[in-house]
Order: sequence, then structure tokens, then C-alpha cells
Amino acid sequence: MKTFTKIIATSAAVVALFFATNANAQTQKLGIGIIGGIPTSDIYSVALGADLRYQFDVDKQLSIPVTAGYTNFSVKDEFGGGSFGYIPVKVGAKYFFNDSGAGVYGLAELGAGFGTNKGSGTSFVYSPALGYAWSNGLDLGVKYEGLARDGASTGYVGLRLAYGFSL
Repeated sequence: MKTFTKIIATSAAVVALFFATNANAQTQKLGIGIIGGIPTSDIYSVALGADLRYQFDVDKQLSIPVTAGYTNFSVKDEFGGGSFGYIPVKVGAKYFFNDSGAGVYGLAELGAGFGTNKGSGTSFVYSPALGYAWSNGLDLGVKYEGLARDGASTGYVGLRLAYGFSL
């Protein structure tokens, strides 16, 4: 029940952010991405995921993204095999280094990672990234995504390929 309460609280915060930001937003975008990464912990062999990003453009250079998805870490056979999955829900700031609203950008996101394995709980998630967004909607980024819980942490360095379109 504790995880369910956290999910409801996070959902309420995301909805409040949507309404608060929408008043100032010029455009809204929706992006769908796939992610492949190399875990930073020795027990995992690969990180794979997908996400959905809803983005409010404050102006041509600054956006407020809200991202949710699913990420799965494959556990190496010598550590028992299997996998660890989580659902990241993040909010952040995306800044384009030129005034066209495309090209090179920096992104920073914070949020929660809801573990999907029994007993895995909720982690703090942070994710800095650098990327390039083309005006046709394609987006390629390099990111680090870290999870921290109870003094332990793990993460991955990954590549995100996405397509975004205006709403």
C-alpha cells in the first residue's frame, strides 16, 4: 500500500505541474524513445528501456519535460540471472544552446523509480543528459541515469533514440 500511495502522490504532482506550466507554454510535444545502456554495477550486463516524454516549451530554448517509462537491468548469470525492472517518473529542465529550439541541448531530470520486482521499493532517480534534437522530430541523447535507495546506488550510461511531435 505504501508504494501505491507514492504512485498517487507522484501522479498528482505531475498533473499539477502540467496545469501550472501549461499557462506559460507556447507549444507542447510528445516524444517516444528507446534506450540501451551499460550498467555501472558489476552484477548487471545490460540496461534496456523505453519512455514517453511530455514536454512544455517555455520558450524556444527552455523546456520542461515530464518523463515516464520502463527500464530493465539484466542480471549476469554468475549472479543468479534474472532481471531488475523499474518505472522512472521524472521532471526536469531541457535547455537548447541555440535559439532555434533544435540542435544541441542539455537536460537534467529528477524523480522516483518504482521497482517492479517484489520488495524492490522506490528509489530516487536522477538523470543528466546531452543530446541533439533535429527539427524533424528525431532526438539522439547520451545520458546517465542513477538510482539511489537506502545508501546504495546503481545506474547506467545509455543512448536514447526518440521521435517527438508537436501536440
